[in-house]
Amino acid sequence: MAAAEARETRTMHEPEATTLVELLSWRAALQPEGRAYTFLLDGEAEELQLSYGELDSQARAIAVRLAAVAAVGDRVLLLYPPGLQYAAAFFGCLYAGVTAVPVYPPRPHRVDERLLSILLDARPRVVLTTSDLLPRAERLLAASGASDIACLASDVLDAELAAAWQPPPISPRSLAFLQYTSGSTAAPKGVMVTHGNLLHNERLIGA
Repeated sequence: MAAAEARETRTMHEPEATTLVELLSWRAALQPEGRAYTFLLDGEAEELQLSYGELDSQARAIAVRLAAVAAVGDRVLLLYPPGLQYAAAFFGCLYAGVTAVPVYPPRPHRVDERLLSILLDARPRVVLTTSDLLPRAERLLAASGASDIACLASDVLDAELAAAWQPPPISPRSLAFLQYTSGSTAAPKGVMVTHGNLLHNERLIGA
Protein backbone atom coordinates (compact mmCIF):
# COMPACT_ATOMS: atom_id res chain seq x y z
CA MET A 1 0.00 0.00 0.00
CA ALA A 2 2.78 2.40 0.94
CA ALA A 3 4.63 1.65 -2.30
CA ALA A 4 1.47 2.26 -4.34
CA GLU A 5 0.90 5.58 -2.57
CA ALA A 6 4.51 6.57 -3.23
CA ARG A 7 4.15 5.79 -6.93
CA GLU A 8 0.94 7.85 -7.10
CA THR A 9 2.70 10.75 -5.39
CA ARG A 10 5.53 10.65 -7.91
CA THR A 11 3.03 10.48 -10.80
CA MET A 12 1.04 13.43 -9.52
CA HIS A 13 4.16 15.51 -8.79
CA GLU A 14 4.27 18.51 -11.09
CA PRO A 15 7.20 18.35 -13.52
CA GLU A 16 9.65 21.21 -13.84
CA ALA A 17 7.70 22.78 -16.67
CA THR A 18 9.45 25.69 -18.36
CA THR A 19 6.39 27.09 -20.15
CA LEU A 20 2.63 27.14 -19.59
CA VAL A 21 2.28 25.01 -22.72
CA GLU A 22 4.29 22.21 -21.09
CA LEU A 23 2.32 22.55 -17.86
CA LEU A 24 -1.16 22.38 -19.42
CA SER A 25 -0.12 19.55 -21.76
CA TRP A 26 1.04 17.55 -18.74
CA ARG A 27 -2.17 18.23 -16.82
CA ALA A 28 -4.31 17.28 -19.81
CA ALA A 29 -2.45 13.98 -20.21
CA LEU A 30 -2.58 13.15 -16.49
CA GLN A 31 -6.02 14.51 -15.53
CA PRO A 32 -8.06 15.10 -18.70
CA GLU A 33 -11.32 15.20 -16.73
CA GLY A 34 -9.93 17.40 -13.98
CA ARG A 35 -11.44 20.85 -13.65
CA ALA A 36 -9.21 23.56 -15.08
CA TYR A 37 -11.58 26.52 -14.79
CA THR A 38 -14.99 27.34 -13.38
CA PHE A 39 -16.78 30.48 -14.54
CA LEU A 40 -19.65 31.81 -12.43
CA LEU A 41 -22.23 33.19 -14.85
CA ASP A 42 -24.16 35.07 -12.19
CA GLY A 43 -21.16 35.67 -9.93
CA GLU A 44 -22.42 33.18 -7.36
CA ALA A 45 -23.91 29.80 -8.28
CA GLU A 46 -24.70 29.29 -11.96
CA GLU A 47 -21.48 28.03 -13.48
CA LEU A 48 -19.69 26.70 -16.54
CA GLN A 49 -16.69 24.40 -16.34
CA LEU A 50 -13.74 23.57 -18.55
CA SER A 51 -11.60 20.48 -17.98
CA TYR A 52 -7.86 20.22 -18.61
CA GLY A 53 -8.54 17.95 -21.58
CA GLU A 54 -11.10 20.32 -23.08
CA LEU A 55 -8.86 23.35 -22.58
CA ASP A 56 -5.88 21.56 -24.12
CA SER A 57 -7.92 20.42 -27.13
CA GLN A 58 -9.45 23.85 -27.74
CA ALA A 59 -6.07 25.54 -27.37
CA ARG A 60 -4.53 23.16 -29.91
CA ALA A 61 -7.28 23.85 -32.47
CA ILE A 62 -6.95 27.62 -32.02
CA ALA A 63 -3.16 27.38 -32.26
CA VAL A 64 -3.32 25.48 -35.55
CA ARG A 65 -5.62 28.13 -37.03
CA LEU A 66 -3.39 30.94 -35.77
CA ALA A 67 -0.29 29.27 -37.20
CA ALA A 68 -1.88 29.52 -40.65
CA VAL A 69 -1.91 33.33 -40.51
CA ALA A 70 0.75 34.29 -37.93
CA ALA A 71 4.35 33.41 -37.12
CA VAL A 72 5.89 32.56 -33.76
CA GLY A 73 6.41 35.81 -31.85
CA ASP A 74 3.65 37.76 -33.64
CA ARG A 75 1.08 39.59 -31.51
CA VAL A 76 -2.57 38.55 -31.36
CA LEU A 77 -5.19 40.92 -29.98
CA LEU A 78 -7.79 39.12 -27.84
CA LEU A 79 -11.24 40.74 -27.80
CA TYR A 80 -13.30 38.67 -25.36
CA PRO A 81 -15.77 39.23 -22.55
CA PRO A 82 -14.98 37.42 -19.29
CA GLY A 83 -15.54 33.67 -19.64
CA LEU A 84 -14.15 30.32 -20.69
CA GLN A 85 -13.79 31.27 -24.36
CA TYR A 86 -11.21 33.83 -23.29
CA ALA A 87 -9.25 31.17 -21.38
CA ALA A 88 -9.18 28.89 -24.43
CA ALA A 89 -8.12 31.77 -26.71
CA PHE A 90 -5.34 32.82 -24.34
CA PHE A 91 -3.91 29.30 -24.18
CA GLY A 92 -4.43 28.99 -27.94
CA CYS A 93 -2.01 31.88 -28.36
CA LEU A 94 0.51 30.23 -26.05
CA TYR A 95 0.16 26.94 -27.94
CA ALA A 96 0.89 28.80 -31.19
CA GLY A 97 3.92 30.59 -29.75
CA VAL A 98 2.38 34.00 -30.41
CA THR A 99 2.09 36.84 -27.90
CA ALA A 100 -1.42 37.42 -26.55
CA VAL A 101 -2.64 41.01 -26.12
CA PRO A 102 -5.78 40.80 -23.96
CA VAL A 103 -8.14 43.79 -24.06
CA TYR A 104 -11.78 44.31 -23.23
CA PRO A 105 -14.07 44.27 -26.30
CA PRO A 106 -15.06 47.58 -27.90
CA ARG A 107 -18.43 49.03 -27.01
CA PRO A 108 -21.09 48.90 -29.71
CA HIS A 109 -21.35 51.90 -32.03
CA ARG A 110 -18.47 53.76 -30.35
CA VAL A 111 -14.83 54.37 -31.21
CA ASP A 112 -12.69 53.27 -28.28
CA GLU A 113 -9.61 55.51 -28.31
CA ARG A 114 -7.74 53.39 -25.75
CA LEU A 115 -8.32 50.28 -27.82
CA LEU A 116 -7.19 52.04 -30.98
CA SER A 117 -4.05 53.19 -29.18
CA ILE A 118 -3.26 49.61 -28.10
CA LEU A 119 -3.94 48.30 -31.60
CA LEU A 120 -1.53 50.78 -33.15
CA ASP A 121 1.14 50.19 -30.49
CA ALA A 122 1.01 46.39 -30.39
CA ARG A 123 0.70 45.99 -34.17
CA PRO A 124 -1.00 42.59 -33.97
CA ARG A 125 -0.99 40.19 -36.88
CA VAL A 126 -4.40 38.80 -35.86
CA VAL A 127 -7.47 39.86 -33.92
CA LEU A 128 -9.06 36.86 -32.20
CA THR A 129 -12.60 37.11 -30.86
CA THR A 130 -16.01 35.40 -30.78
CA SER A 131 -18.46 35.15 -33.67
CA ASP A 132 -20.83 37.49 -31.77
CA LEU A 133 -18.15 40.17 -31.42
CA LEU A 134 -16.65 39.72 -34.89
CA PRO A 135 -18.56 42.70 -36.41
CA ARG A 136 -17.25 45.00 -33.66
CA ALA A 137 -13.71 43.75 -34.23
CA GLU A 138 -14.02 44.41 -37.94
CA ARG A 139 -15.28 47.95 -37.27
CA LEU A 140 -12.30 48.53 -34.96
CA LEU A 141 -9.90 47.48 -37.70
CA ALA A 142 -11.67 49.71 -40.21
CA ALA A 143 -11.40 52.68 -37.82
CA SER A 144 -7.68 52.02 -37.35
CA GLY A 145 -7.00 51.91 -41.06
CA ALA A 146 -5.32 48.51 -40.70
CA SER A 147 -5.92 46.37 -43.75
CA ASP A 148 -3.36 43.61 -43.18
CA ILE A 149 -4.71 42.23 -39.88
CA ALA A 150 -6.61 38.94 -39.95
CA CYS A 151 -9.81 38.76 -37.90
CA LEU A 152 -10.86 35.32 -36.61
CA ALA A 153 -13.63 33.90 -34.41
CA SER A 154 -12.38 31.10 -32.17
CA ASP A 155 -15.78 29.63 -31.26
CA VAL A 156 -16.54 28.38 -34.78
CA LEU A 157 -13.29 26.52 -35.47
CA ASP A 158 -13.27 22.85 -36.45
CA ALA A 159 -12.33 20.83 -33.36
CA GLU A 160 -10.49 18.35 -35.58
CA LEU A 161 -7.79 20.98 -36.17
CA ALA A 162 -6.37 20.01 -32.77
CA ALA A 163 -4.88 16.82 -34.19
CA ALA A 164 -2.50 18.83 -36.41
CA TRP A 165 -0.94 20.80 -33.54
CA GLN A 166 2.85 20.84 -33.12
CA PRO A 167 4.56 22.29 -30.02
CA PRO A 168 5.99 25.76 -30.78
CA PRO A 169 9.69 26.60 -30.35
CA ILE A 170 9.36 28.61 -27.13
CA SER A 171 11.30 28.91 -23.87
CA PRO A 172 10.88 30.51 -20.42
CA ARG A 173 12.09 33.78 -21.98
CA SER A 174 9.40 33.75 -24.66
CA LEU A 175 6.70 36.41 -24.29
CA ALA A 176 3.37 35.01 -23.14
CA PHE A 177 1.39 38.25 -23.27
CA LEU A 178 1.47 42.03 -23.23
CA GLN A 179 -0.43 43.58 -20.31
CA TYR A 180 -1.42 47.12 -21.13
CA THR A 181 -1.84 49.85 -18.55
CA SER A 182 -5.20 51.54 -18.12
CA GLY A 183 -4.27 54.64 -20.09
CA SER A 184 -6.13 56.89 -17.66
CA THR A 185 -3.25 59.39 -17.35
CA ALA A 186 -1.28 58.67 -20.53
CA ALA A 187 -1.31 56.44 -23.59
CA PRO A 188 -1.55 52.74 -22.60
CA LYS A 189 1.84 51.04 -22.30
CA GLY A 190 2.44 47.33 -22.74
CA VAL A 191 4.23 45.36 -20.03
CA MET A 192 6.06 42.30 -21.36
CA VAL A 193 5.27 39.10 -19.39
CA THR A 194 7.17 35.90 -20.20
CA HIS A 195 6.33 32.25 -19.60
CA GLY A 196 9.04 32.24 -16.93
CA ASN A 197 7.45 35.23 -15.18
CA LEU A 198 4.06 33.52 -15.06
CA LEU A 199 5.39 30.18 -13.80
CA HIS A 200 7.45 31.93 -11.13
CA ASN A 201 4.40 33.85 -9.91
CA GLU A 202 2.22 30.71 -9.94
CA ARG A 203 4.76 28.80 -7.82
CA LEU A 204 4.98 31.66 -5.34
CA ILE A 205 1.19 31.69 -5.04
CA GLY A 206 1.19 27.90 -4.59
CA ALA A 207 3.83 28.15 -1.86
